[in-house]
Amino acid sequence: MSRIRFNALQETLHRSPISVVQNEKRSSLFGKNVFNKHAMQQYLTRSAYESVMNAIEHGTKIDRKIADQVAVSMKDWAMSKGATHYTHWFQPLTGATAEKHDAFFESINGSLAMEKFDGEQLVQQEPDASSFPHGGIRNTFEARGYTAWDPTSPAFIYETTLCIPTIFVAYTGEALDNKTPLLRALQAIDEHATAVCKYFDKNASKVSATLGWEQEFFLIDDALALSRSDLQLTGRTLLGHSPAKGEQLDDHYFGTIPARAMSFMQDLEQECMLLGIPVKTRHNEVAPNQFEVAPIFEEANLAVDHNTLLMDVMQKVSRRHKFKVLFHEKPFSGINGSGKHNNWSLSSDKGINLLSPGKTPMKNLQFLTFFINTIKAVHTYEELLRSSIASASNEYRLGANEAPPAIISVFIGKQLSAVLDELENVTKGKLSPQEKTDLKLNIIGKIPEILLDNTDRNRTSPFAFTGNKFEFRAVGSWANCAIPMTVLNTIVAKQLKEFKIEVDALVDEKGLKKDEAVFNILREYIKDSKAIRFDGDSYGEAWEKEAKKRGLSNNKTTPDALKVKITKRIVDLFEELEVMNSVELNARYEIDLEAYTKRFQIESRVLGDIARNQVVPTAIIYQNTLLENTKNLKEIFGGEYKNIAKEQIELIMVISNHITQINALVIKMEEDKLKAKKLIGLKLAEYYSKKIKPYFVDIRYHCDQLETMVDDNLWPLTKYRELLFTK
Repeated sequence: MSRIRFNALQETLHRSPISVVQNEKRSSLFGKNVFNKHAMQQYLTRSAYESVMNAIEHGTKIDRKIADQVAVSMKDWAMSKGATHYTHWFQPLTGATAEKHDAFFESINGSLAMEKFDGEQLVQQEPDASSFPHGGIRNTFEARGYTAWDPTSPAFIYETTLCIPTIFVAYTGEALDNKTPLLRALQAIDEHATAVCKYFDKNASKVSATLGWEQEFFLIDDALALSRSDLQLTGRTLLGHSPAKGEQLDDHYFGTIPARAMSFMQDLEQECMLLGIPVKTRHNEVAPNQFEVAPIFEEANLAVDHNTLLMDVMQKVSRRHKFKVLFHEKPFSGINGSGKHNNWSLSSDKGINLLSPGKTPMKNLQFLTFFINTIKAVHTYEELLRSSIASASNEYRLGANEAPPAIISVFIGKQLSAVLDELENVTKGKLSPQEKTDLKLNIIGKIPEILLDNTDRNRTSPFAFTGNKFEFRAVGSWANCAIPMTVLNTIVAKQLKEFKIEVDALVDEKGLKKDEAVFNILREYIKDSKAIRFDGDSYGEAWEKEAKKRGLSNNKTTPDALKVKITKRIVDLFEELEVMNSVELNARYEIDLEAYTKRFQIESRVLGDIARNQVVPTAIIYQNTLLENTKNLKEIFGGEYKNIAKEQIELIMVISNHITQINALVIKMEEDKLKAKKLIGLKLAEYYSKKIKPYFVDIRYHCDQLETMVDDNLWPLTKYRELLFTK
């Protein structure tokens, strides 16, 4: 097996960067392969264009005759760019994307053929619903499901296929994807945020949630990745001794991007420009061979589509450059993990960022309204927010190195905390003229100046305010952004709905003026949500004890975190806002638990195979070498050999102990897995979390110890120093 490792290293050392030709400006490349407004204006009739734009901006339905016109125009545009097939591109509950390609082809009387694509094929298709995760929504024999065109996300061409973003629903109407609940949540935030926005701007008619994601990932040479079955099958290294040098010197972070990685990024960025993905930033991340790309902010639905598309494109581009992209949140033990920070904000149709202070006290009061309501929403539903980023892979990352802990808290900085402390003391009921003036001039009016100096960032906070947006830092790099974005927009929509009810009651029943009513309600929200605000270090036992005092949850495992999803309170929340019903929530709960269990089942099998089929045999080979050496020393030196071969004898004994422990632990792990056969759902997931997962640590310890003892020329697994530092 060591031959595979050294052959892979030899292959890697002969790699050269692939030349990427960049003849055109990014601005001229951007959106070339997207059926965007510009393309629609060229190919659609005026009535068809207006119908599509009304669907995008106002959610109106597109008439079937118009759909036929759009389909023909879309086909002509796509074929002019070399497309031969089309697909409904959707996001099932696997967490990835799915597609089935059909040709623009139809035979006529068996002897003639034509290119055809009509409104029916554009608007709806019928993939197999039973073969995707469905959480019991469909029986195996009930295969029917529907993909339906989402006009708010433009169609695009990738390679030779026209990809049409769609939702995916069961025959009975329940959502079988991540996109449908997101669209419903965005509709809810639009409705309730717009209603609140009208307090400050009567002409506001729409509020959109915006998202800017930051995608972290590792790039590993594909020959090195293929030399390790754990990387191939689980996306992470189950074994591996820490290298002498890791990230201690912080010399990789923001350093010069290695030549091969730069070539990959240039190629990736060109693909992104053609697909309309507005990638703007690239840099080295904290860990060796770890990188990040980030785009300009977009409307949340489009941003989610672009992120899932980016991950697909990265896999394809990486193969051209002989890389494997690792999206796992913790592919290397003891090394910084990867996240996907979700930078979220709200924007009105007037182009106003509602989480950014303005030049007038009224604009700043608007900012405070949305700012405080968001904090209150996070405090009220912190367990639900935690559940939205729960997975087997992210479980390895949360609380490690620079990653946020499993406890949800909000960082806003000392300056804004001081502002909220001042507002907490606002008089109950009607305000005096002096107090109004003081609030507007000395507290609210000075917020922009305060934020100019508020440049500190808490790198351990899971949910931090960063000037004009909230950054949800706990989202994992492998995650689909739709899941946390659905939850965040839902809880904020619910909070804004409650806020408006309470403000209107004070105005109508107590006779308060609008700004007085707003101040009164915000004051109570500040008090109620104080426990969620934390500006300190979110690491360690001290914070865990403090969080417990504050009544904050600390759901460290995924099974614990997921339980909240099907509580009556949460089901009522999603049903009230028409984002998901109880059937859809229970289905996702079952799917998440099953995915969690299967992930650990796969990892346990892979770990057992590597430990017993590669590590132990290699250790025995080296041990035999030591035994042979000891035997030869005895023949030469007689009774003196015990002193001369003391180190060899001790090493033989230590290796024997590690081999014994590995075999015993793997056998015991397999025996315990057999005991779980009768368990299902939550009990099975908890069993794997509490009973099986601890074996991974113990087996790894003994294997990693052997790695430090066995002759490097014999060791079969590509080592951390080679995976992380081979450029």
